[in-house]
Amino acid sequence: MDNTKDENNQHSAPPLLELKNVTKSFGAVSALSNIDLTVYPGEVVALVGDNGAGKSTLIKTLAGAHQPTSGEIYFEGKKVDIESPSRAIALGMATVFQDLALCENLDVVSNIFMGQELNIWHLDETTMEARAWMLLNELAARIPSVRVPVASLSGGQRQTVAIARSLLTNPKIIMLDEPTAALGVAQTAEVLNLVERVKEKGLGVIIISHNMEDVRAIADRIVVLRLGRNNGVFAADASNEEVIGAITGATDNAVTRRAKAIADR
Repeated sequence: MDNTKDENNQHSAPPLLELKNVTKSFGAVSALSNIDLTVYPGEVVALVGDNGAGKSTLIKTLAGAHQPTSGEIYFEGKKVDIESPSRAIALGMATVFQDLALCENLDVVSNIFMGQELNIWHLDETTMEARAWMLLNELAARIPSVRVPVASLSGGQRQTVAIARSLLTNPKIIMLDEPTAALGVAQTAEVLNLVERVKEKGLGVIIISHNMEDVRAIADRIVVLRLGRNNGVFAADASNEEVIGAITGATDNAVTRRAKAIADR
C-alpha cells in the first residue's frame, strides 16, 4: 500500500538515508522483515504502528544498538554498517530516546555536554555555556537559564534540552522516540515547534508517535509498520481511516473506528 507520489519527483536533493530490505531477527523471532525506508533532507517522516510493530527496533538498529540480520543501509548514497552508537553519531545520526537520558540533578549545560565536555586542563564552562545558549536559541527554546537544574524544567523543556544535546554533534538526521508522550497540550506544541526548527535547518527527522494529531501537524510522510513489515507509505493529508486501517490491518469502518484509540493515545 503506497499513497505517495514518486519520491524522485518530489525531492530535488538525494536522500540522506535509505534502507533496503532490512531484517532483524532475535533467534527465531523476526522483529523486522524486509523494511524499506527513505528520508530526505528537511523532511519529517513519521513512523507509526501498534505496539510490537517494530518501530523501536528499527530506531535502535539505525542508532547502532542492534545490528541488522540482513539488508542494506545507505547514508548519503554510500552503503554503511552501523556497528555501534558511536558509529551512528559519526555518520551524522542522532537519537533522542523516550527516557531522554537526562540527569535531573545537573543543570542544562551539564546535560547538553554530558560525555562531550570541553576540557583543556579544566572544564571550559564559559564556552560550554555560550554554546548551550546558541543551540537553544537555534531551537527558539523557552529555557529560563542554562544553569537551572533539569529537575526544575517542564516535560517540554526537557525535550528541548535532549534535542539541543543531539545537535551538538552536528547530525544530519535526528530520530525522536515518542517525544510528546505524556505531555500536555502546551508542552506538545512546544516540542512540535522544536521539530519544525530542526526541519528548517535542513535535517531529516524520523519521529515515532502514536498520536495522529501530532503526526499530521508535523510529518511530511507517514510510514506504517505492522508486525515488523512495511504496511503503507502515506502523504500527510491521507485520511485517518487509511492510516489507521494500515496500522491495524482493518478493512471495515467499524474495526477502524474501534482502532482509532490506538493512534490517539
